[in-house]
Amino acid sequence: MLLGGGRALLMQLAHPGVAAAVDEHSDFEVDPLRRLNRTLELTLSMVFGTRQEALAAVRTINRTHRAVRGRGYHALDPELLLWVHATLVDSGLLTYRTFVGELSLAEAEAFYQESKPAGELLGIPLHLYPADLRDFRGYLQRMLEGGPLRVDARARRLAGLVLRPRLRLVPGFAFVPFEVVTAGLLPAGLRRDYGLAWGGAQRAAFALARAVVPRLVRVTPPALRLVPAARRTQLRLDTEVRHGS
Repeated sequence: MLLGGGRALLMQLAHPGVAAAVDEHSDFEVDPLRRLNRTLELTLSMVFGTRQEALAAVRTINRTHRAVRGRGYHALDPELLLWVHATLVDSGLLTYRTFVGELSLAEAEAFYQESKPAGELLGIPLHLYPADLRDFRGYLQRMLEGGPLRVDARARRLAGLVLRPRLRLVPGFAFVPFEVVTAGLLPAGLRRDYGLAWGGAQRAAFALARAVVPRLVRVTPPALRLVPAARRTQLRLDTEVRHGS
């Protein structure tokens, strides 16, 4: 999940409306860890929490988004919300296939369809969604090739803060592996527009990560591999099955 986060964020920032909203309203530049933890907390509550926990997270996000507006953008704009949501879904699928294992078309389709209810709760009308995964791929291609995306100076500055956040006692070069993974996962056009290095050394490092990480994932016990929210949900479901039987 975290390996693909940089890709999703840079794709989002390529939209001028998203970049403006982040630049003018987000605190991630000042306290990136706090922002990351809060985002993960809300996202995991929506995905793995009880109905009450998920709806509480949605209310928190929507309340925050209502105040995020400026010249030419509003965080509750369904088109902006759809783009942000699309980057997360697409990055999730790509990252899984790159660093975990294969997904069948049926599994990928199910993942896409099951992402829609969360997006609806966050303000994306169902009719705005591409109907299926094939149409979703078409939407992504149109956005990347002829849509409103534009990597300008603001987007590149914010991308630099994403790839090398300012953390005390952590030197910038410590984030080089994350930068390489992000560059390798990004569409080639965006990688070029952001000016990310992609020479022989970066390609070799990315190929090594693709070879090594899936093997590590396979041998890592669930207690370390799965986030606590996922483990709690699995335990709850197992308990419900036992009591139901």
